Amino acid sequence: MNSLSRSVLATLVALASLHGAPASAASDTDSDALSLESAPEASTAPAASDTRMYVEGAVGNSSQRYQSGSIGTARASFDFSTAASLGPGLRAVFSDRVDHLYPAPSPGADATVNSLRETYLSWQPQSRNTVLEFGRINLRYGPGYGYNPTDYFRDGALRVVTTADPFALRENRQGSVMLRAQRLWSGGSLSVAFSPKLADAPNTDGWNPDLGSTNHRNRTLVALGTQWSQRVSSQLFLYKDAALSTSVGANMTALLSDAAVAHLEWTRSKEPDLLSRISPLPSSTTSTRNRFVGGATYTTASKLSVTAEYEYNGFALSQSNWAALGPAPAAQLAYLGGAVQLQELPSRQAYLVYVTQKDLWLKNLDLTAYLRFNPDDSSRLAWVELRHHWSKFDLTLQLQQNIGSATSDFGILPDRRLVQVLGTYYF
Repeated sequence: MNSLSRSVLATLVALASLHGAPASAASDTDSDALSLESAPEASTAPAASDTRMYVEGAVGNSSQRYQSGSIGTARASFDFSTAASLGPGLRAVFSDRVDHLYPAPSPGADATVNSLRETYLSWQPQSRNTVLEFGRINLRYGPGYGYNPTDYFRDGALRVVTTADPFALRENRQGSVMLRAQRLWSGGSLSVAFSPKLADAPNTDGWNPDLGSTNHRNRTLVALGTQWSQRVSSQLFLYKDAALSTSVGANMTALLSDAAVAHLEWTRSKEPDLLSRISPLPSSTTSTRNRFVGGATYTTASKLSVTAEYEYNGFALSQSNWAALGPAPAAQLAYLGGAVQLQELPSRQAYLVYVTQKDLWLKNLDLTAYLRFNPDDSSRLAWVELRHHWSKFDLTLQLQQNIGSATSDFGILPDRRLVQVLGTYYF
C-alpha cells in the first residue's frame, strides 16, 4: 500500500475512534413515495440547515482481470452545498465537489477534479405559483433506480466516477446552465427549461467548469406534472435537441398499497444509436426507438426495502452487434466507458434488484446493495455497501464484483473486484 493510502487509512481509524459513541441516527434519505424526480444520494447525511459540508477519505484495492496482482486506490473529497435567501422570494443555490484521485482517472488526466454541480438564482413571487430559475441547475427527472430515460440532461454531466451507486452518480454530476420557468397549481405543474449552447467540446482541465460537456448544443424541455390522486402521479415531456427531432416521454408512480410502489418511465425519440454517439466519427444515420424502465418497491415494517426493475434501451447494442466488436476488446471497453459518461444503459436490456436495510443487526448500521443482470450474456454487477452512522461521522465498507465471461458486458471490465473503506466527516 502506498504512503498516501496508509495516511488516509490512519486518518479513518483515528476519526472512527473519536466518534465511537453512538448518537442519534441519520434521518431516512428515502424520497417521497410518489416522487418523480431521482432520489438523492443514498449515502448523503441530512443537513440541519441549508448548508451541507463534508470531507471524505477512501482507500481501496482493485483486483485486475488482465494482469496479475491488484492496484491500490485512494481518494480524498470535499463536498459543499448551500442555499441562502437574498431577499423576498429570491434565493441563491451553490453546490460543488472536489475529488482527488489516486491513481488519476486516466493516463495524463488531472488527479484533482472539481465538479461545479449547481450555482443558480431562484425567484418565487409572493403568489408562490410561479418560479423562475437561472444558472447551472442539476435537473433530475425519473423515478427509476438504475436507469432514467426521462432524465434528459444526464448525458455528459459526469466529470468523475467514484462509486457504482446510481443515486450517487446522479447527485454528484454537474448541472446544465439553463433558464427554467415553472407554473404551479393544485395537483400539477408546468415547467419549461432552455439550455443554450455555450461551448463546442468538453474540457479535460480538472478545474474547468466544463460547459462543453453540459452545454454543447441548444436544448429545450417542457414537463407537465399531474398529481392524479394521493396514489398516482405522472409527468409528460417534450424534449428538443437542436440536432435532433422532438422526442416525447412520460413517467409515473403509483402507490399500490401502504408498502408497495410501482414506477414506470418511457421515452421515444429519433437519434443515432448509442455506439454512434460514443464514436468520435459523427453519424448521420438515425432511427426511432424506445427506452423503458418499469419496477416496483416493497418496504417492510422492519425497514427492509426491495426494488425489482426491468430496463430497456432500444439504442444500445444488440447482443449480436456487441459480439461483432469482440475482435477489438478496446472498442468494447470504449463503448462501455462512453455509456457511463452518457449515463446510458449499454446493453439492450437489463434487470436490477436494489435492496436497502436500515438498522441492520444494530442501530445506525445500514445496508445498501444491488445486482444488475444482463440477460443476453448472463453477466452481472454486484455492489454492496455497509455504512455506520454516528452524529457527525460515517464509516463505510463497499464491495463491487464484476462477473461474467471474458467477452461479456461485465466480464470484460478490467476491474474484477473492488473493495474500499470510506470515512466521511460532516461539519
